[in-house]
Amino acid sequence: MKKMAVLVLLLLIGLLAACGNDESTKQQNNNQDDGGNESSNEPVTIEDAMGTQTIEQTPENIVALEWSYAENLLALGIQPAGVADLDGFDQWVNIDKEFDKSVKDVGTRQEPNLEAIRRQDPDLIIAVKFRHEPYLDQLKEIAPVVTFAPYSDEAIQDHYGNMLSEFKTMAKIVNKEDKAEQAISDLNAFIDEQSQRVADAGLKGSQFVATQAFTAQNTPTLRLFTDNSMVGNVMNKLGFENAYSTDEPEVYGYSEVTVEALQKFQDKADLQFLYIVQEEDNIFESDFKGNPVWENLSFVKNGNTHQLPGDTWTFGGVLSNKVLAKQLVDAMVKE
Repeated sequence: MKKMAVLVLLLLIGLLAACGNDESTKQQNNNQDDGGNESSNEPVTIEDAMGTQTIEQTPENIVALEWSYAENLLALGIQPAGVADLDGFDQWVNIDKEFDKSVKDVGTRQEPNLEAIRRQDPDLIIAVKFRHEPYLDQLKEIAPVVTFAPYSDEAIQDHYGNMLSEFKTMAKIVNKEDKAEQAISDLNAFIDEQSQRVADAGLKGSQFVATQAFTAQNTPTLRLFTDNSMVGNVMNKLGFENAYSTDEPEVYGYSEVTVEALQKFQDKADLQFLYIVQEEDNIFESDFKGNPVWENLSFVKNGNTHQLPGDTWTFGGVLSNKVLAKQLVDAMVKE
Protein backbone atom coordinates (compact mmCIF):
# COMPACT_ATOMS: atom_id res chain seq x y z
CA MET A 1 0.00 0.00 0.00
CA LYS A 2 2.84 2.36 0.87
CA LYS A 3 4.46 1.69 -2.52
CA MET A 4 1.14 2.39 -4.21
CA ALA A 5 0.73 5.69 -2.29
CA VAL A 6 4.24 6.78 -3.22
CA LEU A 7 3.57 5.97 -6.89
CA VAL A 8 0.35 8.01 -6.88
CA LEU A 9 2.16 10.91 -5.20
CA LEU A 10 4.89 10.85 -7.86
CA LEU A 11 2.28 10.85 -10.65
CA LEU A 12 0.53 13.86 -9.11
CA ILE A 13 3.81 15.76 -8.83
CA GLY A 14 4.52 15.02 -12.51
CA LEU A 15 1.10 16.25 -13.59
CA LEU A 16 1.48 19.48 -11.61
CA ALA A 17 4.89 20.09 -13.13
CA ALA A 18 3.47 19.55 -16.64
CA CYS A 19 0.63 21.99 -15.99
CA GLY A 20 3.11 24.54 -14.75
CA ASN A 21 5.16 24.16 -17.92
CA ASP A 22 2.00 24.56 -20.05
CA GLU A 23 1.12 27.81 -18.28
CA SER A 24 4.67 29.05 -18.72
CA THR A 25 4.51 28.26 -22.44
CA LYS A 26 1.13 30.00 -22.79
CA GLN A 27 2.49 33.10 -21.06
CA GLN A 28 5.51 33.10 -23.33
CA ASN A 29 3.27 32.82 -26.40
CA ASN A 30 1.08 35.67 -25.16
CA ASN A 31 4.14 37.88 -24.90
CA GLN A 32 5.25 37.22 -28.49
CA ASP A 33 3.86 38.30 -31.83
CA ASP A 34 3.96 36.47 -35.15
CA GLY A 35 7.36 37.95 -35.91
CA GLY A 36 8.92 36.86 -32.64
CA ASN A 37 9.09 40.25 -30.91
CA GLU A 38 8.53 40.07 -27.17
CA SER A 39 6.59 42.46 -24.98
CA SER A 40 8.90 44.84 -23.19
CA ASN A 41 8.75 46.80 -19.99
CA GLU A 42 11.47 49.13 -21.27
CA PRO A 43 10.39 52.76 -21.89
CA VAL A 44 10.17 53.91 -25.51
CA THR A 45 10.66 57.55 -26.47
CA ILE A 46 9.19 58.89 -29.71
CA GLU A 47 8.42 62.25 -31.31
CA ASP A 48 4.80 62.96 -32.12
CA ALA A 49 2.81 66.06 -33.09
CA MET A 50 2.88 67.34 -29.50
CA GLY A 51 6.59 66.80 -28.86
CA THR A 52 8.59 64.10 -27.10
CA GLN A 53 6.53 61.27 -25.63
CA THR A 54 7.78 58.44 -23.45
CA ILE A 55 5.77 55.23 -23.35
CA GLU A 56 6.73 53.49 -20.13
CA GLN A 57 5.99 49.93 -21.27
CA THR A 58 4.60 48.08 -24.28
CA PRO A 59 0.87 48.89 -24.49
CA GLU A 60 -1.59 46.03 -24.75
CA ASN A 61 -5.02 47.74 -24.81
CA ILE A 62 -4.89 50.35 -27.56
CA VAL A 63 -7.69 52.63 -28.76
CA ALA A 64 -7.29 54.09 -32.27
CA LEU A 65 -9.31 57.21 -33.09
CA GLU A 66 -8.40 57.27 -36.79
CA TRP A 67 -8.84 54.44 -39.31
CA SER A 68 -5.31 54.45 -40.71
CA TYR A 69 -3.84 53.75 -37.26
CA ALA A 70 -6.40 51.03 -36.56
CA GLU A 71 -5.37 49.49 -39.88
CA ASN A 72 -1.70 49.79 -38.93
CA LEU A 73 -2.37 47.86 -35.72
CA LEU A 74 -3.93 45.04 -37.75
CA ALA A 75 -0.89 45.06 -40.04
CA LEU A 76 1.28 44.58 -36.93
CA GLY A 77 -0.84 41.65 -35.76
CA ILE A 78 -2.58 43.62 -32.99
CA GLN A 79 -6.30 43.77 -32.32
CA PRO A 80 -7.14 47.21 -30.89
CA ALA A 81 -9.39 47.48 -27.86
CA GLY A 82 -11.46 50.21 -29.52
CA VAL A 83 -11.78 51.98 -32.87
CA ALA A 84 -13.67 55.13 -33.84
CA ASP A 85 -16.55 54.54 -36.29
CA LEU A 86 -16.22 50.79 -36.82
CA ASP A 87 -19.07 50.73 -39.34
CA GLY A 88 -17.35 53.37 -41.48
CA PHE A 89 -14.09 51.43 -41.33
CA ASP A 90 -15.82 48.28 -42.55
CA GLN A 91 -17.46 50.23 -45.38
CA TRP A 92 -14.35 51.99 -46.69
CA VAL A 93 -11.18 50.18 -45.61
CA ASN A 94 -11.17 47.10 -47.84
CA ILE A 95 -8.38 44.98 -46.42
CA ASP A 96 -8.23 41.25 -45.78
CA LYS A 97 -7.55 41.51 -42.05
CA GLU A 98 -10.61 42.01 -39.85
CA PHE A 99 -11.29 43.14 -36.30
CA ASP A 100 -12.22 40.60 -33.66
CA LYS A 101 -15.71 40.80 -32.19
CA SER A 102 -14.07 42.05 -28.99
CA VAL A 103 -13.13 45.37 -30.66
CA LYS A 104 -15.53 48.11 -29.55
CA ASP A 105 -16.79 51.24 -31.28
CA VAL A 106 -15.69 54.38 -29.41
CA GLY A 107 -17.65 57.13 -31.13
CA THR A 108 -16.93 59.00 -34.33
CA ARG A 109 -13.54 60.06 -35.60
CA GLN A 110 -14.59 63.70 -35.19
CA GLU A 111 -16.14 63.28 -31.74
CA PRO A 112 -14.73 60.35 -29.75
CA ASN A 113 -16.94 58.96 -26.99
CA LEU A 114 -14.85 59.48 -23.86
CA GLU A 115 -16.92 57.12 -21.71
CA ALA A 116 -16.72 54.36 -24.33
CA ILE A 117 -12.96 54.84 -24.48
CA ARG A 118 -12.68 54.73 -20.69
CA ARG A 119 -14.61 51.45 -20.58
CA GLN A 120 -11.91 49.79 -22.68
CA ASP A 121 -9.35 50.55 -19.96
CA PRO A 122 -6.70 51.46 -22.56
CA ASP A 123 -3.01 51.86 -21.81
CA LEU A 124 -2.55 53.89 -25.03
CA ILE A 125 -4.77 56.12 -27.19
CA ILE A 126 -3.75 57.04 -30.74
CA ALA A 127 -5.14 60.38 -31.94
CA VAL A 128 -4.66 62.89 -34.75
CA LYS A 129 -3.97 66.55 -34.06
CA PHE A 130 -6.30 68.03 -36.69
CA ARG A 131 -9.32 66.22 -35.21
CA HIS A 132 -8.57 65.56 -31.57
CA GLU A 133 -6.50 68.44 -30.21
CA PRO A 134 -9.54 69.86 -28.34
CA TYR A 135 -9.96 66.49 -26.57
CA LEU A 136 -6.33 65.78 -25.69
CA ASP A 137 -6.51 66.89 -22.05
CA GLN A 138 -9.56 64.69 -21.44
CA LEU A 139 -8.01 61.77 -23.29
CA LYS A 140 -4.81 62.04 -21.25
CA GLU A 141 -6.87 61.65 -18.08
CA ILE A 142 -7.83 58.19 -19.39
CA ALA A 143 -4.49 56.95 -20.75
CA PRO A 144 -1.24 58.10 -22.40
CA VAL A 145 -1.89 59.61 -25.83
CA VAL A 146 0.23 59.53 -28.98
CA THR A 147 -0.87 62.21 -31.45
CA PHE A 148 0.05 62.15 -35.13
CA ALA A 149 -0.20 65.06 -37.59
CA PRO A 150 -0.74 63.61 -41.08
CA TYR A 151 -1.55 67.04 -42.51
CA SER A 152 1.33 69.03 -41.06
CA ASP A 153 3.50 71.12 -43.40
CA GLU A 154 6.13 68.38 -43.36
CA ALA A 155 3.74 65.43 -43.71
CA ILE A 156 1.86 66.79 -46.75
CA GLN A 157 5.04 66.89 -48.82
CA ASP A 158 4.68 63.12 -49.21
CA HIS A 159 1.58 61.44 -47.77
CA TYR A 160 2.86 57.97 -48.66
CA GLY A 161 6.24 58.54 -47.05
CA ASN A 162 4.59 60.01 -43.96
CA MET A 163 2.32 56.96 -43.73
CA LEU A 164 5.38 54.69 -43.65
CA SER A 165 7.06 56.91 -41.05
CA GLU A 166 4.02 56.81 -38.77
CA PHE A 167 3.77 53.04 -39.24
CA LYS A 168 7.37 52.61 -38.11
CA THR A 169 6.75 54.84 -35.09
CA MET A 170 3.75 52.74 -34.10
CA ALA A 171 5.81 49.58 -34.52
CA LYS A 172 8.45 51.01 -32.20
CA ILE A 173 5.83 51.80 -29.57
CA VAL A 174 4.39 48.27 -29.60
CA ASN A 175 7.80 46.57 -29.98
CA LYS A 176 7.03 45.08 -33.38
CA GLU A 177 9.63 46.71 -35.61
CA ASP A 178 10.50 43.41 -37.30
CA LYS A 179 6.83 42.94 -38.17
CA ALA A 180 6.69 46.45 -39.66
CA GLU A 181 9.77 45.84 -41.80
CA GLN A 182 8.19 42.67 -43.16
CA ALA A 183 4.89 44.44 -43.90
CA ILE A 184 6.68 47.22 -45.79
CA SER A 185 8.78 44.67 -47.68
CA ASP A 186 5.59 42.82 -48.63
CA LEU A 187 4.00 46.07 -49.85
CA ASN A 188 7.05 46.94 -51.99
CA ALA A 189 7.15 43.45 -53.48
CA PHE A 190 3.42 43.57 -54.27
CA ILE A 191 3.71 46.96 -55.99
CA ASP A 192 6.62 45.58 -58.03
CA GLU A 193 4.36 42.72 -59.16
CA GLN A 194 1.65 45.18 -60.19
CA SER A 195 4.24 47.32 -61.96
CA GLN A 196 5.22 44.29 -64.03
CA ARG A 197 1.57 43.92 -65.08
CA VAL A 198 1.71 47.55 -66.25
CA ALA A 199 4.90 46.87 -68.22
CA ASP A 200 3.44 43.73 -69.76
CA ALA A 201 0.43 45.75 -70.92
CA GLY A 202 2.71 48.28 -72.61
CA LEU A 203 1.55 51.13 -70.35
CA LYS A 204 4.76 51.87 -68.45
CA GLY A 205 5.72 55.54 -68.76
CA SER A 206 2.19 56.64 -69.68
CA GLN A 207 0.75 59.82 -68.24
CA PHE A 208 -2.32 59.67 -66.05
CA VAL A 209 -4.92 61.76 -64.28
CA ALA A 210 -6.71 60.22 -61.30
CA THR A 211 -9.82 61.64 -59.68
CA GLN A 212 -12.55 61.01 -57.16
CA ALA A 213 -15.73 62.51 -58.55
CA PHE A 214 -19.02 63.45 -56.85
CA THR A 215 -21.76 66.04 -56.66
CA ALA A 216 -21.23 68.91 -54.22
CA GLN A 217 -23.89 71.62 -53.85
CA ASN A 218 -25.50 70.41 -57.08
CA THR A 219 -22.20 70.85 -58.94
CA PRO A 220 -20.22 67.97 -60.50
CA THR A 221 -16.86 68.08 -58.71
CA LEU A 222 -13.55 66.36 -59.44
CA ARG A 223 -10.78 65.78 -56.93
CA LEU A 224 -7.61 65.57 -59.04
CA PHE A 225 -4.90 63.71 -57.15
CA THR A 226 -1.45 65.31 -57.04
CA ASP A 227 1.92 63.57 -56.72
CA ASN A 228 2.06 64.05 -52.94
CA SER A 229 -1.11 61.96 -52.50
CA MET A 230 -1.27 58.21 -51.86
CA VAL A 231 -2.73 57.70 -55.35
CA GLY A 232 -0.02 59.82 -56.97
CA ASN A 233 2.74 57.99 -55.13
CA VAL A 234 1.41 54.54 -55.94
CA MET A 235 0.87 55.42 -59.60
CA ASN A 236 4.45 56.73 -59.82
CA LYS A 237 5.72 53.47 -58.30
CA LEU A 238 3.68 51.54 -60.86
CA GLY A 239 5.49 53.34 -63.66
CA PHE A 240 3.14 56.20 -64.56
CA GLU A 241 3.68 59.97 -64.75
CA ASN A 242 1.11 62.35 -63.31
CA ALA A 243 -0.11 64.84 -65.92
CA TYR A 244 -1.62 67.03 -63.20
CA SER A 245 0.49 69.16 -60.88
CA THR A 246 0.19 72.22 -58.64
CA ASP A 247 2.71 74.88 -57.64
CA GLU A 248 2.41 73.95 -53.94
CA PRO A 249 1.60 70.59 -52.33
CA GLU A 250 -2.13 70.15 -51.79
CA VAL A 251 -2.88 69.56 -48.11
CA TYR A 252 -5.05 66.50 -48.72
CA GLY A 253 -3.28 65.43 -51.90
CA TYR A 254 -5.90 66.68 -54.36
CA SER A 255 -7.41 69.80 -55.93
CA GLU A 256 -11.17 70.23 -56.36
CA VAL A 257 -12.04 71.35 -59.90
CA THR A 258 -14.85 71.22 -62.46
CA VAL A 259 -14.88 69.38 -65.78
CA GLU A 260 -13.55 72.45 -67.58
CA ALA A 261 -10.17 71.93 -65.85
CA LEU A 262 -9.71 68.75 -67.90
CA GLN A 263 -9.43 70.76 -71.10
CA LYS A 264 -5.73 71.34 -70.36
CA PHE A 265 -5.28 67.62 -71.14
CA GLN A 266 -7.21 67.91 -74.43
CA ASP A 267 -4.38 66.76 -76.67
CA LYS A 268 -3.09 63.89 -74.47
CA ALA A 269 -4.66 61.05 -76.44
CA ASP A 270 -2.68 58.34 -74.63
CA LEU A 271 -3.37 59.70 -71.14
CA GLN A 272 -4.95 57.18 -68.77
CA PHE A 273 -7.88 58.75 -66.89
CA LEU A 274 -8.89 56.92 -63.71
CA TYR A 275 -11.98 57.86 -61.75
CA ILE A 276 -13.63 56.78 -58.49
CA VAL A 277 -17.39 57.34 -58.28
CA GLN A 278 -20.31 56.08 -56.25
CA GLU A 279 -22.82 54.20 -58.39
CA GLU A 280 -25.65 56.37 -57.09
CA ASP A 281 -23.67 59.54 -57.94
CA ASN A 282 -21.87 58.68 -61.16
CA ILE A 283 -21.47 62.15 -62.63
CA PHE A 284 -19.78 60.75 -65.74
CA GLU A 285 -23.11 59.17 -66.67
CA SER A 286 -25.55 61.70 -65.24
CA ASP A 287 -23.74 64.98 -66.00
CA PHE A 288 -20.82 64.47 -68.39
CA LYS A 289 -22.36 62.08 -70.92
CA GLY A 290 -23.22 64.18 -73.96
CA ASN A 291 -21.35 67.21 -72.58
CA PRO A 292 -19.06 68.42 -75.43
CA VAL A 293 -16.37 69.52 -72.95
CA TRP A 294 -16.07 65.90 -71.79
CA GLU A 295 -16.89 64.02 -74.98
CA ASN A 296 -14.34 65.95 -77.08
CA LEU A 297 -11.38 65.17 -74.83
CA SER A 298 -8.98 63.01 -76.86
CA PHE A 299 -8.43 60.46 -74.10
CA VAL A 300 -12.20 60.05 -73.81
CA LYS A 301 -12.52 59.52 -77.55
CA ASN A 302 -9.75 56.90 -77.39
CA GLY A 303 -11.46 54.98 -74.60
CA ASN A 304 -8.71 55.61 -72.03
CA THR A 305 -11.11 56.18 -69.15
CA HIS A 306 -11.14 53.65 -66.32
CA GLN A 307 -13.63 53.36 -63.46
CA LEU A 308 -12.51 52.14 -60.02
CA PRO A 309 -14.84 50.77 -57.32
CA GLY A 310 -16.76 53.41 -55.41
CA ASP A 311 -15.25 52.31 -52.11
CA THR A 312 -11.64 52.62 -53.29
CA TRP A 313 -9.80 53.93 -50.21
CA THR A 314 -7.09 56.52 -50.86
CA PHE A 315 -6.04 57.48 -47.32
CA GLY A 316 -4.95 54.18 -45.79
CA GLY A 317 -1.86 52.36 -44.51
CA VAL A 318 0.35 49.56 -45.80
CA LEU A 319 -2.53 47.11 -46.23
CA SER A 320 -4.84 49.59 -47.98
CA ASN A 321 -2.11 50.64 -50.38
CA LYS A 322 -1.71 47.06 -51.57
CA VAL A 323 -5.44 47.03 -52.34
CA LEU A 324 -5.17 50.45 -53.98
CA ALA A 325 -2.28 49.36 -56.22
CA LYS A 326 -4.23 46.34 -57.45
CA GLN A 327 -7.42 48.32 -58.02
CA LEU A 328 -5.54 50.92 -60.09
CA VAL A 329 -3.90 48.30 -62.27
CA ASP A 330 -7.06 46.17 -62.55
CA ALA A 331 -8.94 49.23 -63.88
CA MET A 332 -6.45 49.73 -66.74
CA VAL A 333 -5.17 46.26 -67.53
CA LYS A 334 -7.61 43.76 -68.98
CA GLU A 335 -5.98 40.33 -68.81
